[in-house]
Amino acid sequence: MAIGYRLSPESAKIILDELKMHLIADSSLANRRFMFGGTPPVSALAKESGLFEAVFDGNQSRDEILAALTRQPHHEVSKALGQDLESRIRGSYPYPLIRHHFGLPSLEDTITGARRIAESRMVDILSLAPDQNAQESFFRPGEMDEKLSGSGGVPIRKPEDLMALREATRTGNHPLLRCYSGTRDLVKWGEMLKRTIDVAWGAVPLFWYSELDGRSRRTLKDSIAENQQAIRWYADNSIPVEVNDSHQWALRGCGDTIELAAAYLAAYNAKALGVKTYVCQFMFDTPKGISPAMDLAKMLAKAKLVESLASGSFHVVRMVRPGLASMSTWGHLAKGQLAASIFNSMALRPHIVHVVGFSEADHASTAEELIESCAISRGAVEKALLGLPRIDVDPAVSSRKEALLADVDLLIGAIKRVGLKYTGDPLTSPDTLAEAVRLGLLDAADLRGGKIARGAIVTKIIGGACVTIDKTSGKPIEEAERIDQLASSEEDLDLTEL
Repeated sequence: MAIGYRLSPESAKIILDELKMHLIADSSLANRRFMFGGTPPVSALAKESGLFEAVFDGNQSRDEILAALTRQPHHEVSKALGQDLESRIRGSYPYPLIRHHFGLPSLEDTITGARRIAESRMVDILSLAPDQNAQESFFRPGEMDEKLSGSGGVPIRKPEDLMALREATRTGNHPLLRCYSGTRDLVKWGEMLKRTIDVAWGAVPLFWYSELDGRSRRTLKDSIAENQQAIRWYADNSIPVEVNDSHQWALRGCGDTIELAAAYLAAYNAKALGVKTYVCQFMFDTPKGISPAMDLAKMLAKAKLVESLASGSFHVVRMVRPGLASMSTWGHLAKGQLAASIFNSMALRPHIVHVVGFSEADHASTAEELIESCAISRGAVEKALLGLPRIDVDPAVSSRKEALLADVDLLIGAIKRVGLKYTGDPLTSPDTLAEAVRLGLLDAADLRGGKIARGAIVTKIIGGACVTIDKTSGKPIEEAERIDQLASSEEDLDLTEL
């Protein structure tokens, strides 16, 4: 029997006392299960009355409610949801899993915070964020600059640090754990993460952590080859994989078409390397200024491209997230941006929502700020799950989506043409992919002045979309024209001959 009361605590006490008298007098009610729901002040009185098996004041998590209804301990409910990615998704969908990253400059503070986060039951997947020293030089400690210890994350220095973080999170809802991959020695990182935290999935780039972005000293061709080895290692060990390239390009001003081509290449390589469960990340609000409608058009196109590769042995998991570069440094405003972004992205019916803390544009989230950000996001998710309009049939969205798909087809065709002079599949060939960057087929404005990319492309937000423009006239240019201009600059290569 469920009983609710939402008026004043003073009135509630009188009614609860009366209820208690009736229950004592009527033995036929002795075998009933009584539960109460009300405002926090009234619920506190309900708890004191001792009449109720469970009391809900609106602050309980989904698994706490499920635990009360099924009379299971919280940890048993968490186990029932699964301790691997796919079973956890099956136990929750259509409610997406909530993910957040976490790493403070102090290992001790990170361990304490991770335990608090698990106890809150607000996070289903906790992504550990090692500092840059760990990411680049964990297996080469002599190369670390200890003055930068804790820069960008938690100073992980030995496997036992990771094990301590896992142990701290074996409470609450027992969140799945994952970790940023290293920027080199990626297979060693994968082996260690599997052994220490039972990593939920591996995140490996295709082009990045190389001379392209300066996050390691590897050449682009060598980094592509090594990254592919890491992807294959995860696949061989039945660990899901995320190849997080598309937003890396988008954050550097590549334009919508190249972002989508990078997403297709990432998924294509993952499938070719044996990945069975592929985590595809959709970073919204990137670049800053893109409109919600054009953002959705781009993401619907990305979903179609990536999921065109899906088969019985290749399954795509959709993970949406806000773009940090579009969030305000003012926390109150950022909270609104966070909720709006999550609500908009729910149109993709994601399996995972990657929450970016409202504080992140100013500072790394504390455990309490992280929990608050996830609670805000859950509010947006629950509202969206009541029913969203069919944005995919909006004429402007559909038109932009189809135009992007046509442009990506041209660009992928040009990359295939580049690969004709190399052996093997051009879309997985490190030679071809590195050459596509050198030629400018894959390019981003912020790569100008680098060692390998041209950085010649110019993009601008027009009509809410991020498009390529002519740097002289400032007017948009078609992808076919951009490719043709690149082809004309290469004496021995006709990129447009498909």
